[in-house]
Order: sequence, then structure tokens, then C-alpha cells
Amino acid sequence: MFKIGFDNDKYLKLQSEKIKERIAYFGGKLYLEFGGKLFDDYHASRVLPGFQPDSKLQMLLKLKDQAEIVIAINAFDIEKSKMRGDLGITYESEVLRLIDAFRFVGLYVGSVVMTRYSAQPAALAFSEKLGRLGVKVYHHYAIEGYPSNVHKIVSDEGYGRNDFIETSRSLVVITAPGPGSGKMAVCLSQLYHEHKRGIAAGYAKFETFPIWNLPLKHPVNIAYEAATVDLGDVNMIDPFHLESYGVTTVNYNRDVEIFPVVNAMFELIYGRSPYKSPTDMGVNMAGLCITDDKAVSDAAKQEIIRRYYNCLCAERKGLASSEPESAKCELLMRQAGVSAGDRPVIIAALSKANETGAPATAMELCDGRIITGKTSSLLGASSAMLLNALKALAGIADDVKLISEKLIEPIQDIKVRILGNHNPRLHTDEVLIALSICASTDPVAAKCLAQLTNLRNCEAHSSVILSQVDDGVFKKLGVNLTCEPVYQTKKLYHK
Repeated sequence: MFKIGFDNDKYLKLQSEKIKERIAYFGGKLYLEFGGKLFDDYHASRVLPGFQPDSKLQMLLKLKDQAEIVIAINAFDIEKSKMRGDLGITYESEVLRLIDAFRFVGLYVGSVVMTRYSAQPAALAFSEKLGRLGVKVYHHYAIEGYPSNVHKIVSDEGYGRNDFIETSRSLVVITAPGPGSGKMAVCLSQLYHEHKRGIAAGYAKFETFPIWNLPLKHPVNIAYEAATVDLGDVNMIDPFHLESYGVTTVNYNRDVEIFPVVNAMFELIYGRSPYKSPTDMGVNMAGLCITDDKAVSDAAKQEIIRRYYNCLCAERKGLASSEPESAKCELLMRQAGVSAGDRPVIIAALSKANETGAPATAMELCDGRIITGKTSSLLGASSAMLLNALKALAGIADDVKLISEKLIEPIQDIKVRILGNHNPRLHTDEVLIALSICASTDPVAAKCLAQLTNLRNCEAHSSVILSQVDDGVFKKLGVNLTCEPVYQTKKLYHK
């Protein structure tokens, strides 16, 4: 059952104010490392119900006259065509998407910087492509001994070899298409170059998770670990903050491990470090905007279960690393005190599948009602569930047929006879198109179609792995989907 537990307006206000304070503290120029996703931060919106997926973007828009965006991308990620898993596009495609999205809302994109660049063929080609598109491109290079040899790093042979990124605004946001892009190194390289030019500039980190002022084993923080099992991130108490201030705060292993190095770099650049701990470096007001701890805890527990099932399915598809990430997620589920039985749609979907002997799906509406869908000769289970959910939301009786067989059969004929598909059943996208056609003449269908937006934040589970089409439709509708790690058929190739 969906409940709001986060004050998004308060978050935008506090976060923008804190960033302005940090800019002033450093004398008028701040390099802000932006962790996570600036757009489409659906993880945050799932574990902090009330957090809007574009909250970070909205916060930046409050500072748009001061802000400039620099996008960092690791040249090795370009070379191996690394994909953004949630969108199914390469990192270089994501860079182009981000530039378009930032420009569309009026944010200034200054440039792209390629990190760990060594003229790799694909990186060189992308660099030239960006140049033809009118985007400034800079190159940063791998530094031997990074990150431990701080004296070499903070020298003309280290950061000094990197291109200096020309910027014109007081707030320079360093973002990236994904983790491992070298955002922090870009920020510190810029501080080195700015200092050599006699310009006062500072560095701060905007990372939503883990939330520093929540307990270490709070479900929201455990959910962050579940979301980053592929990176090996582990939440931990910030020992530097505890020693300096006597206050317990939460950070994660990579920031804690790198802090002595970062601190030493600050001292070499400025003569002193402005920070006493990794927590000090952060600018994160999210913990102060939680209005209902139980609501966010419950939401985070559901996310941990979802991440476990996502890992199981990735392993079944052969997309996971050699070390089973699902085992790590299972341990995190134990820490949070949850199991698959705490996700009602799993029980409902498996029960319907056992009852019918065919794939089935279940959806929990935001008011707590459970709706199921079964496989038929006309519709796949997901399509049937989708129509049943829309009827329930619209107050239409379950036995009402929204789409006549006469409309479905010609679509099936085209799918099989003309397009060569083996499965005649309608996928969710096809069902929505058919429903929209019916809605032009049928008020009942129109009433159901109007409920589509009310599916956002609903939970769903399938007894089998869904097709990319169905999976994509549920993502676009904002439905939180999980699947059993099994295929409907025993074929070796699955689209």
C-alpha cells in the first residue's frame, strides 16, 4: 500500500540553500560531484515515497543562472560499449540523451570530459562525433600510482597533464552516465588547475545514499547496498566524523577509504583541507525531509526484495557477474528482516499460476487491492492483469470485456501470418493501443484508459520472466515489477 513519507518541497528548499552556502564558503566557485541520477532517479522515489524522480533536476533549476553542467565519461566504458541497465542504452548514447535533456529545461551544458583517455578507437570516434555536434570535449588521462601516489597526482605530471576544463559559472556540476566515470578525479583536477591560476574554488559531493543521518542498518540504507551489489559498496560508520565530532554518521566504503588520499590532495593544493570527514564533503538534506519513517522503511524493504529478484533474473539471463549477486541481496534481506513472503504480489501471482497451470501476474494497487491476470488464447497474463487493474480502478465490473475478440483477432493475424511471430497473444503495448482505439467510441473503455496514470507506484509480479516489451511498458507506467527467474518456454534464445 503506497504512503507518502517524504517532503519533496522541503527537500528542494533545504538542498538548494545548502549548496548556495557551500559556494559562498569557498569564495564563489564550487565543483559539485553529482552522484546517482540527475534525471529519472526512480530508486530514490521508490525508497523515499514522495521524492520526485526529477527532484535533483528541480533543485538545480533553482540555481540555473549559476549552474554549468560538465559530463564525465570513462573512455574504457565507451570502448566496451557499457550499457545503462535501466534504459538499455550505451553510456555514450546516455551522454547525448543527458545533453538534450539538460538543454531542454534550460540548463547550460559546458562540455564533456573523457576520463582515463588514451586515444582508444571508440573513444576517439565519440570525441570527434561530439566535436561535430558542437560540444566541447576535454581529455583527462590515467595517472600512474593513482590514487595512492598523491605527490605525483598533485603535480604537473599528474593533474597537470589533464586538459583544463574552461568553465564560466559559479556552480560547476560534474555528472556522468553511470558509476566509475571519474567524477571526483575531474573535480580535484580542476581544483589543481584553478589554484595554479589563482582562482579560489572548492569541492563538495552531492550523493543521496547512504543517508548520513539515518542509522547504519536503516532499511533505506540497506536498500542502497542492495542497489549497488555490483559495485561492492558497503555502508559503514564514518570513523573520521566520529573521531572529529563525536557524532555517528553513515557513509560508504569507497568514500571512507579514499578520504585520507583526498585530504592529502587538498593539503597539497591549498595548504590545508576544508574537511575533517567524508560526511563533511557531502551536501545531503534528504534525511531531514523524511516525514513518516515507517512509510519509507516499508518502501525500502520492498525495494530490497525487488533488488533480490532483479539479481535472480539477471543471473538467469546470464547478465550477472561470476559471483552471485543474489546471495549478497539475500543477506541484505535478512538484515532488513524481510523475505519474499513480505511481497504480497509474489504470493498472489504464484497462486494464480498454480491454479491455472500457466504464467500469471499480480498487481497490488496503491489502495492495497490485489489484481491478477491469467494467460488466455487472446492475451498474455500481463496484458490481462493490466486490463483488470484498469477496470478495478475505474470501478468497472470484472466480467466486462473492454476489447472485443473481433478487434483482437485481426491483430493476432497480422502478428503471426504477416510479421512471423510465434506468440499470437497481445503484449501490453498492443493491448493499450487496442484499448485506446476502443476508447474513441466506448465510454467504458475511455474511463478505464483514463486510469493509466494511477498505476504509478503500484507493485507487480510475474510467475515468469517477461519480454522486453512488457517489462518496458511497466517501467514507463511507473509500476514496480519483479519476476520469477524462469522462462515461459525451454527455448535457448529469448527476446
